[in-house]
Amino acid sequence: MEDKLEKMEHGKKEGEKELTTEEIFEGKEVLSWTSVCKKFGWSYHPFTRQENTVIETCVVAISGIAFSSGYASYMLGMTKNIADQGPSIANTTNNVVTLDFKLMFGFLFVISFLGLFSILPLRKIMIIDYKLTYPSGTATALLINSVHTPKGEKLAKEQVRTLFKWFGGSFVWALFQWFFTGGNKCGFASFPILGRKAFGHNFYFDFSTTYVGVGMITPHMINLSLLLGSIVSWGLMWPLIEQQKGKWYSADLPDSSLSGMQGYRVFTAIAMILGDGLFQFVVLLSKTLYSIWKKTLEKEHNSTNTTTIPAMSYDDQRRTEYFLKDQILLWFAALVYVLLAVAAIIVVPILFPSLKYYHIMVIYIIAPVLTFCNSYGTGLSYWSLASTYGKLSIFIFGAWVGSSNGGIIAGLAACGVMMNIVSTAADLMQDFKTGYLTLASPRSMFASQLIGTIIDVILSPLVFWFFFYNSSLGQSDSSSPAPFGVVYRGIALIAIEGVSGLPKNCLALCIGCFLFAVLLKVIKEVMMHFNIKAHKYVPSAMAMAIPFYLGGYFAIDMCVGSLYRLWKEWKNKDEADAFVPAVASGMICGDSLWGMPASILSSFNVKPPLCMKFFTDGKVVEFLKASK
Repeated sequence: MEDKLEKMEHGKKEGEKELTTEEIFEGKEVLSWTSVCKKFGWSYHPFTRQENTVIETCVVAISGIAFSSGYASYMLGMTKNIADQGPSIANTTNNVVTLDFKLMFGFLFVISFLGLFSILPLRKIMIIDYKLTYPSGTATALLINSVHTPKGEKLAKEQVRTLFKWFGGSFVWALFQWFFTGGNKCGFASFPILGRKAFGHNFYFDFSTTYVGVGMITPHMINLSLLLGSIVSWGLMWPLIEQQKGKWYSADLPDSSLSGMQGYRVFTAIAMILGDGLFQFVVLLSKTLYSIWKKTLEKEHNSTNTTTIPAMSYDDQRRTEYFLKDQILLWFAALVYVLLAVAAIIVVPILFPSLKYYHIMVIYIIAPVLTFCNSYGTGLSYWSLASTYGKLSIFIFGAWVGSSNGGIIAGLAACGVMMNIVSTAADLMQDFKTGYLTLASPRSMFASQLIGTIIDVILSPLVFWFFFYNSSLGQSDSSSPAPFGVVYRGIALIAIEGVSGLPKNCLALCIGCFLFAVLLKVIKEVMMHFNIKAHKYVPSAMAMAIPFYLGGYFAIDMCVGSLYRLWKEWKNKDEADAFVPAVASGMICGDSLWGMPASILSSFNVKPPLCMKFFTDGKVVEFLKASK
């Protein structure tokens, strides 16, 4: 595609015949489909990269709602199966829900479309103005462009060959690793390559080709920010706080309790993300208002001043032209958002009486800000923290409603509303990035996202009901214990206690992390304003916050990918620009594809035959005795 764009540009300069848009972006046919058409004598058209992108968008929408619908987490946490595993004092009638198809379908139908319309007005800002990478969307676009590359171009052939070589290698490596995961904490992901002590603090290389590939696409400073956040949190803050065990929080609490160590990890991460995202949101709003005011003054004074537009490559000009061609009006998106919010304000309190109309109204007022924060963070670092925002909602609304008024169900239902909004928005922006790079129509992609969402709103409750009805799903002694259901209900149990449920000094640390994130953004904005080139070395607080909660393992993987890219750029910059994205895309897609056969094997109860586990000297003897 790149070569054809160059040819088009040169042709215009030299007076050659200009290639049409159809000639430039016509993809090669999908052989399996066209072979069938030929066999039966059916007419067909070439299957283009734009059509492929639209189909991929629909598929992503279907799988995305399946995740954010919470059937393995917050929705399951409302049921009696999960409630019976906790304290009986919280198992009152208004804190347990009997799930049925009508409730699940109605809930999903009124909450699953809000995120799409909340982020729609920001697509130009995210993709073109901020130039966010959205690694997953970029990798998908590179894969689609590669399989639709026109014949006869040497560089394109080499890029496709490179992509599929690393795709196959990544898939085989994921298969190889699977054989050694036949037990709890087994396999290469548990290899303490940096030592047992570092492994205990989540510092290790987990051999994930996905994260290494993402590191090749993500900017170097983001990868370094992730690593810095890992060192600050798991290397300094958490070990120091663990020394206060028994003073700041009870020594009897499990590590996953929000009243203990997990509380510091979750809420400090949220504080930094909100600090970075809110500041960015305020700056964006201020610049927008200033731009409107300035244009108004220019019209009033008939100003002849012209705005200097930064130089863009020819390819970027064409992509921007296509991306902005099909405008979706701002007033239309805002109107639909308001109408959907009104529908949710009416319906959700009927389905979950402990949530009142004003609770839902508050969620939809703050949701666009959190949607921006999550989509911005996903664009920087690949990670969508929808579940983290969901946990924040559990804590806020569970504490607001209280135990006696059904605070557990209120918190879990609010979690579902928030997760659906921020998750679908981030997924849509990933797909817009794919569409930007493949020159697909944004309006067609948005329609495809809506269709995929509708399909999954219908299918998800049916599939879940098939497994849940008259089964032991969620029970601790069953083959499907669904541990996240217990985790989310546990968070709700803590939430109904309010801020007093947080460990000591957690709130102070959150305020400090919030202010630190704002300070970093202020420093960067000031340096950019005065054209100080060192601004690009200021770490991103958004990226630093992600390892606070997840650990540093993926940051190490991504830095390995960044080192590979630096090495290739040092050897040959042009060659690196041409082939490193193909390598990264192959690694990401190959590892991700293994998830499909792995899921099929798991559904048939096929377990890996081996377990590779690592112990210290003293633990080996204990393990051998226990295994006899």
